[in-house]
Amino acid sequence: MKAIDISELDLSRYIQPGSGIVVGQGTGEPQTLTEVLVRQAGRLSTPTVFLGGGTFSRTFTPSTSAGLRFLGYGGAGAHRALIKAGLMDVIPAHVAQVPVWFGQQIRCDVALVQISPPREDGSHSYSLIGDYTPQAVQRASVVLAELNHHAPRTHGDQVLRPEQITVLVETDRPLLQLPAVGAGELERRIAAHVLGFIADRSTLQIGPGAIPEAILAALADHKDLGLHSGVIGDAAVALIERGVLTNAFKEVDAGTSVTGALWGTDRLYRFAHDNPAIRLCSLAHTHAPAVLGRLKTLVSVNSALEVDLTGQVNAEQVGAEYLGAVGGQVDFVRAAARAERGASLIVLPSTAGEGRISKIVARLNGPVTTARCEVDVIATEHGAVRLKGMPLRERVRRMLALAAEPFRESLARQAFELYGVR
Repeated sequence: MKAIDISELDLSRYIQPGSGIVVGQGTGEPQTLTEVLVRQAGRLSTPTVFLGGGTFSRTFTPSTSAGLRFLGYGGAGAHRALIKAGLMDVIPAHVAQVPVWFGQQIRCDVALVQISPPREDGSHSYSLIGDYTPQAVQRASVVLAELNHHAPRTHGDQVLRPEQITVLVETDRPLLQLPAVGAGELERRIAAHVLGFIADRSTLQIGPGAIPEAILAALADHKDLGLHSGVIGDAAVALIERGVLTNAFKEVDAGTSVTGALWGTDRLYRFAHDNPAIRLCSLAHTHAPAVLGRLKTLVSVNSALEVDLTGQVNAEQVGAEYLGAVGGQVDFVRAAARAERGASLIVLPSTAGEGRISKIVARLNGPVTTARCEVDVIATEHGAVRLKGMPLRERVRRMLALAAEPFRESLARQAFELYGVR
């Protein structure tokens, strides 16, 4: 390991022509390193930069990214502008596949990661991000690590050892903040409809966002819930502190909340610092079928851009705009729908565009992210319906009840034309 001042870092010494660079995503972005990458891009030979599912800094924009090509698997945050400008290519992928593709479909010559200050044994945690970062480090021939003194030391299934680091730079800058969106009446109505599917002692997969926040707030009187998720936000902290999220009855990682990423604010980051009650794990654990299959009470909560009358879910793209991701949705939908006492919930408002657009549609306006044969429960502010095991005509009847009233007549006509359902 070579420790240098950031002002001395010349990336052309480490990034060869045609190299593939993998960057820690989301709140785990090593911002000082990525800022240097943008500034020095003109000295490099158009490397490809893999940014994962979402980027939330202001580093990579269409106006700042000349000389760089981007890959990602989702359209969150800054990715939407990069995709729209034609600078990012999207790989439709179950997120668990991504590390397997490093060195193959996704070049991984250089890894840029943010890490915590060292523990007593000299090892570093990956701090806010587990997911694919440890696998990128294992595959890359060059590892550039940003030791941020603000980054919490988190417990997890992987650590970064000094001998794995090519170059280390130290920084002392605020972490990326993703504050709660805030739930309104609409989100609370959706949450009320799904509470019946979440029993005491259930294990939740649920991420940040307005509807998940409303659901978590509504669970304040539940008992002994568990958490096993790809991402968590600040709302999880309140339930842990209240004694609702105890993880006492999980079949895997009992007593510990497991996640692949912390996407929140300093409240969450401070809570996670040196706290064994939260465990940051790689995709090989958070999304592994063998692990998820052991969670007998798994309840997954995922979102959608639109759902058709038979239960097909589009969580990725509407028209030419790539807005979401395949991500881990299918992994968790399958596991939760098959869990002995679980449920898989797809939650969404019934409309978009201030009520002008129905999100319950006769035909999808984009790809099928989750097939109707995998879907269990769909919920909007108008109710929640179980589709698992239902024939097509009954599915259509149930889905019509979830649409906003102004669209039901038109949808009913289309339902008759397409499926013969009256």
